[in-house]
Amino acid sequence: MSKKTVVILPETQRILERMGDQIKTARLRRNLATELVAERAGISRATLWSVEKGSPTVAIGIYAAVLHALGGMDKDLELVAKDDELGRKLQDLNLVTRKRAKRG
Repeated sequence: MSKKTVVILPETQRILERMGDQIKTARLRRNLATELVAERAGISRATLWSVEKGSPTVAIGIYAAVLHALGGMDKDLELVAKDDELGRKLQDLNLVTRKRAKRG
């Protein structure tokens, strides 16, 4: 069974790399060793390093486990796509409005 190739656009890759760097910074601010965070998240240190590099091949569940291991930061995932302005505008355009016949 061959591995699937993940196609990531350059801007998305930069976002993942920034997120990984922010996760690493959060770990360092808490003065937590990679071994401890990896153990709490139920992953290997190598996988934690991949998360901290922003690897697109790491499952989002692992990112969530690492954020949780850092002290409940996984709650931040609830903010993803919360304010979907474009989606709301598109939804509003598709709303059907009933037209009533004039009284008369």
